[in-house]
Amino acid sequence: MTETLPPIEQLTLRMIAMPRDTNPSGDIFGGWLVSIMDLAGGTVGIHRSKGRAVLAAIDKMSFHRPVFVGDEVSCYAHIVRVGTSSMQISVEAWVKRPKNGDIHRVTEGLFTFVAIDEHRKPRPIPQEWID
Repeated sequence: MTETLPPIEQLTLRMIAMPRDTNPSGDIFGGWLVSIMDLAGGTVGIHRSKGRAVLAAIDKMSFHRPVFVGDEVSCYAHIVRVGTSSMQISVEAWVKRPKNGDIHRVTEGLFTFVAIDEHRKPRPIPQEWID
């Protein structure tokens, strides 16, 4: 059963949850999920800032449902706000269950990335941007 449809135009990353990604209880480790959400948000941040961008903060994180081994995990990301050198990027993780095809939003978070230069110092983000 599908609760709503994910924002397909914002698909940024897709992976399969594997046994090596589990916690001691056998469910997918929350840290693994946060790490792929970081990758998805970072990808958007790199494209928007036209260069290197690093995670500075996770401003909000909500875990709604567990992720199981074999789930297809898709991350959807979009820019919420762009400042002088930082960006807030919303990232949602959704799963498609292999046994029944159900789709569920499992996690959402608000990530702040900072554009940095070759010396790892904050740099301005170009304000004119076209996809």
